[in-house]
Amino acid sequence: MADTSAKKGDRFIVCTGCSGGADLAKALIGRVNVETTDCMNVCDKPISLAVRAEGKAAYLFTGVDPDTPEDIEAFAKLYAASPDGQIMDARPAGALRFCLVGRIPA
Repeated sequence: MADTSAKKGDRFIVCTGCSGGADLAKALIGRVNVETTDCMNVCDKPISLAVRAEGKAAYLFTGVDPDTPEDIEAFAKLYAASPDGQIMDARPAGALRFCLVGRIPA
């Protein structure tokens, strides 16, 4: 399901418990290594997206627009290029950068 936008171990996990999550997961197929989960417990601001990989910082986004998978793909390229997952300039990720709830160090 992934292409060159993300490294093989980079995981993009979409919450499908809220409306729109399944649509976002479908839109990401072929763009990133997409996985789904039933609930991320951030139901007050759907859609939630977690990004993680072994040895890299993890990210949690909420309020992600399912109609902008290209922003997630742009973030995937930044994340793949960063050896530790730290992204200092997220402007190429468009509106997704405003959905960031937190970054967890590796």
